[in-house]
This record gives sequence, structure tokens and C-alpha cells, in this order.
Amino acid sequence: MKNYGVFIQTNHKQIVGAIVAEHALRRYSSHNDEFDVHVMDTRDYPFFRAREGQYYMRDGVKRVWLNDDLQSFTPTRFMPPQLMGYQGRAVVIDPDIFACTDIWELLTRDMQDKAIMCRMRSGPKGFIDRCYASSVMLLENSRLTHWKPEDQFNAMFDAGYDYQPWICLKNEDPESIGFFEKEWNDFDTFSPATRMLHTTRRKTQPWKTGLPVDWRPSERFRLFPPAAWLLRARRHLFGEYGLMGKYKAHPDQNQERFFFGLLKECINEGRISEAFLREEMERSHVRHDAFEVLEHTQDLPPAPAHPLSAQQAA
Repeated sequence: MKNYGVFIQTNHKQIVGAIVAEHALRRYSSHNDEFDVHVMDTRDYPFFRAREGQYYMRDGVKRVWLNDDLQSFTPTRFMPPQLMGYQGRAVVIDPDIFACTDIWELLTRDMQDKAIMCRMRSGPKGFIDRCYASSVMLLENSRLTHWKPEDQFNAMFDAGYDYQPWICLKNEDPESIGFFEKEWNDFDTFSPATRMLHTTRRKTQPWKTGLPVDWRPSERFRLFPPAAWLLRARRHLFGEYGLMGKYKAHPDQNQERFFFGLLKECINEGRISEAFLREEMERSHVRHDAFEVLEHTQDLPPAPAHPLSAQQAA
């Protein structure tokens, strides 16, 4: 294993996104021989299956663990240091994050003696709760030997270890956390400054449009607690995904074009077969009109040109 690694979290529902994310990392890097890319699929770690249907603690509320939930992969974001033997450096990203510049710049940057670099969450989670966005992290593995993800995952069920502070990095020493530019985890913003696009608004992920929503919202709203009461009532009356509606089209067509441009390349290069994509469509993991969208998707400009510039000029 190399001293530098990029780790992509995923589960069975987001595997297409993860494959496209790996392709984007390789497409835009001129240092591909210097770092590994690993896809961490929850299906490869039995401790996830072992907790199916059990109650765990999330933001002070007991919830049922469902491996079929869209975001059941999130605890894997703490696995890279252990997987690398607590040596070297890692970047970990969600499966809905797509590089549009060379990830080597982030892997090799000056971490200013910090163990973790990331950005803050947006909205109330960031401004009120001071929640760090652990969806993209640069990690100095030797300083994170206390990360034992399987033990911490099990503690959510057995010892009241709360998911929300864990994911928000509130259990870490604040002095060990530094910040990189928000463009390395650009929340649904795609500009010439964007380094990695994060299609973080789950209801508008470009490859999900028209499908039934299959993720569960938080049930704690500090600004307006009655909203949480309504969500809990919805869940008890109509089930985990009842009344959640369908995925909507992304409001920024450039982001949809970018994703489908990358997906088109994955198919042309044999990273994703047409048969596999059709299977994912049948499972409702990918929108049912994906091939129609691909037919009308223009080729992306060659790397390392920023993909937005050519789309804006078209």
C-alpha cells in the first residue's frame, strides 16, 4: 500500500456514484502512480450486517439501523487510518463527491500540524451546532490511532455512543482539526474555483431524479423543535420513507451534465457496463431514464481543463 490513499465510502445503493467518483479522481490527476484509490463498500464489512434492525443513538433519539438506507455508509469514513495501518495520509470522500482538479494537491498540502483537515457544515448544522463536514477529510493517520471504527460503531448500539457527535467530529480535540478551502468540498456549487463538487442535497442528486426517496432525515431541529415532532409522527404513522416523495431534478444543469459526462466515460472505458447500469436502474438505484440522458450528454473537455468552462461556452 502506498503512503497516500483516497477512500470512497459507499453502500449498494450508491455504488454507481462511487465508481464515477473514482474515475473523476483518476481523470484529473497527473500523479496517479503516487496514490491508491479504495472503494469502501459496507457489504465488505460484516459488522454492518450484524446490526441490521437494531436501535442505535442518533442525536439523542433512538433510531433503527437499516443497511438499506441511502447513507448507511457514513461510519466507514473513520476507517482509512486503520486500513492504512495508521501510517501515511488519506483523503476520504462520500460517493457523491466528484473531483474536477488534481487530488494530489490536497493529499500533499501542509497540514499545519493538524491531524484532520476539513470544512464546516453549512446551514444550522455548521453555524449553530458547529458541526464539521466529515464528508471530505484529509487525515494524518499516525495521529488518529484512537479511531477504532468497528468498536465505535458497536458502541452506538451498546453504550449510548451518539452517531451525530461522532459524524460531526465533536469527539475530537478541536486543536487537532484544521480547515481547507471550501472548494475542496463544494456543496452543490460548481464554479471555476471548485476543486471537488459535492452533490450534497440528497433530494437533487443527478442520478436519482424521479426515484422514491430512500434516505431518512434527522429528527432534531434546534431552531424549530415542532418540525422534529412532525417527522417522528410521519415515521411512526407511515414508515421510514413514508411521505418522503421523490428525488427532484438538480437545479444546476451544469452539475447534471458533469456527472453524466463522467458516467459516459465510465461506460466507454468499460468501468461500468451497460448491463450493470441497467441492473442498477431496475433496483431504483439509478434514475430510470439514465440512458436517455446519456444520449444527449456532450463529451467533457479533456482534463485538466475545468469542465464548467466548456459547458458555459457551449
